[in-house]
Amino acid sequence: MSRIIGSALVEYFNVPEDDVFQVFHSHKEGDFYYSPSYLGVERSDGLLYFQITLKSGRTTSQKKGFYSELAEQLSNQLPMRKEDVFVVLMDNEFEDWSFGNGEAQMLKIGCDL
Repeated sequence: MSRIIGSALVEYFNVPEDDVFQVFHSHKEGDFYYSPSYLGVERSDGLLYFQITLKSGRTTSQKKGFYSELAEQLSNQLPMRKEDVFVVLMDNEFEDWSFGNGEAQMLKIGCDL
């Protein structure tokens, strides 16, 4: 799953290949509530919720391509359904990132990305 997510981020958002910072959480039954049919999508208990934080500025076309590719690849390569791929993108700015040392590294290299 990690590789599939990373590959789609590289392809659609031009994220550097070594920019891999992922956190996975599992929840017990009863700790995760969702609508099984909101907006006409028939979800199952196999629902996976992806929250991805990224720099603002991606186009609607890029985002739609990313959603489609991620769902397609996850359903092709893992035992899961496209309907169970729920994605939320959280946009922010270069000054919102520190990758360590108490520095805002993205402000230094931001114009290169």
